[in-house]
Parts: sequence; structure tokens; C-alpha cells
Amino acid sequence: MKLGKGGFGEVYRGVLTGENKEVAVKKFSRGNSGQDDFLKELTIINRLRHKHLVPLVGWCHTNGMLLLVYDYMPNGSLDQHLFGGPGKPSLSWERRYNVITGVASALHYLHDEYDQRVVHRDLKASNIMLDSNFNARLGDFGLARALETDKTSYAEIELGGVPGTLGYIAPECFHTGKATRESDVFGFGAVVLEVVCGRRPRCDIAGFKFLSDWVWKLHQEDRILDSVDPRLGDYVPEDAQRMLLLGLACSHPIPVERPTTQAMVQIVSRAVAPPVVPPFKPAFVWPSGPVEEQGDAGTSSRLTTSSAVTSSHHASSTERAPQCLSREGHVGPGDASSSNV
Repeated sequence: MKLGKGGFGEVYRGVLTGENKEVAVKKFSRGNSGQDDFLKELTIINRLRHKHLVPLVGWCHTNGMLLLVYDYMPNGSLDQHLFGGPGKPSLSWERRYNVITGVASALHYLHDEYDQRVVHRDLKASNIMLDSNFNARLGDFGLARALETDKTSYAEIELGGVPGTLGYIAPECFHTGKATRESDVFGFGAVVLEVVCGRRPRCDIAGFKFLSDWVWKLHQEDRILDSVDPRLGDYVPEDAQRMLLLGLACSHPIPVERPTTQAMVQIVSRAVAPPVVPPFKPAFVWPSGPVEEQGDAGTSSRLTTSSAVTSSHHASSTERAPQCLSREGHVGPGDASSSNV
């Protein structure tokens, strides 16, 4: 069963033979570009272990077939639940809050808890999957890259443009062509506002073309809760305001003013107060100064706190590592549309 299609190729739903396990099979396009995409994604995702990442089950690279096999997420992607159309039940406030919490935890792991710093570069609602219990699982690491130890950004000039999706791309990326942890945080902020408001990051509303601009205007007028998704029904106003302020803080035009992932986790867990956001949106000015490191010294001018965030959200050390499925586990004899893996 075909689940979707992208620039890399196609995704199918399948079953691992002998295990009766449902999986999502990502089939890459043939040719040099497909092989490059396959190897880049496999290199990143193969070693990542976290309860809020889509787990890689295995891979296949044989007879010209390039497959990555992931756990199947029965509740699809976040955007399907936010914008599924009439008749689609809306996510409850509790589930929305849990989704934001899970994504914040996953991003903190990628940026600060994994042994290499990883930038996702394509954080958006359609890349956030929901498991059987509606827990968030960050997926699609096709654009993700690991940063070298002494580097704070990743640039890929040969792409001929800024990778990602408009509305989630930080403004400085259009000037530098570089992805940083700060640009990932900007994408997270767009997702937070999208989840709370039930609107896409790029939308025409009240004369504004971006959701963050509209929410910032309501914040200026002390009416920020007017932006909450009207389909929600019951919700906790204090928590909604907390999330909206976090979304605006992450959407700050100046990279060094955005919160660290450590601060994000503490805010969503209610361990610290909501961020202080200026009533008027600051103007974007470039260059804005060097991007500061998210170190342990606590000297950054960005929102952060001194208390440590533990790595309790890591996957269990007993979790089975991904396997090469080339010998007997590929999807059909040369045809990825088969339902078995």
C-alpha cells in the first residue's frame, strides 16, 4: 500500500515476513542522486535512539534497490490531524501539548544529547508522525546532517537554494545558506504555533501572510489567546499562553535571541516560567552577530536556565539495532509495491 511520495521517491506500507510487524518502507529513486540521498539518511538515522524519533528497523541496498525500513506509525502525520478536512476529529488539547513536548525532547536529543550535533533542517508538521498512542515521533532525516565537532552550522551550496519548507525556514538561512541549531529552533517555533492555532505557518489572516506575525500582533494587543484553534473546545488557558509565547520566542528574527533546546524542554515541562517575549516583533537585521553556542557555561544571551535536563527520554539500551535486510527481507523481488518486507 502506497503511503506517500516525495522528491526522494516513494513510501509504502508493508509487513516484515516472519515477524508480522507493520513497517513503512522508503524506496529511493534509482540513480546517483537516489543513492546519495539513501546513504546520507542512513548515515544519520542508523545510530540515533530516542523515544520520540521514528525508529529505523533496517535497510536494503541490493540489485539497485535502495530501501529504508521504519516502524509504521498507525496515526499518520501531525498535519493530517490538524488539517484533515471536514469530519476529521480534532486533536485534543492534551494530545497537542504532548506532541509539542515530544518534539522538544527529540530536538534537544539531536542538538545536545547525542554524541554528534545533528541538525534536522526540515522540521515541520508533515514530518512529525504519531504512533498508536498519539505520541510524537520526529521523522524524515533526508535533509539532516551531523555537524563536525568544531562547527556550528552546515552549508550545502550544491543544492542551489535553501532546503526546507517556506514558513519553517529561519530568515537568516536565506542570507547564509547555512543550517544551524538556531534555525531548527525556528522551525520548532513554527510547529508550536501551528499546533496551538490550527493554522499553517504561511496563511493569509488579518492582513498577515505568516502565522507568527498575526500571533505577535495579538500578543501586542494582550489578546494572544484569541489565536487558539477554535475547534479545540476545552483547553488550559495558562498552558496555551505558555506554548504561544514559546512559539514566538522560537520565531524571534534574531538567531541568538531564540531559546536553547534545554530551555524549550524546561518550558514545556512547566519547570520554569514562560519566556518573556517583547510586545513588538523585532526587525530582522543581517548580519546580527555571531551565533552563540549552546554550551554549559550559561553565558549565552538567549533564553536558558542553569538546571540540567537529563536524558531520560532516550530509547532503552536493549532496543534492537537496525538490520541490513538485503538477503531475505527486501520488499518484493525488484518491486517495492509488494506488501511484504
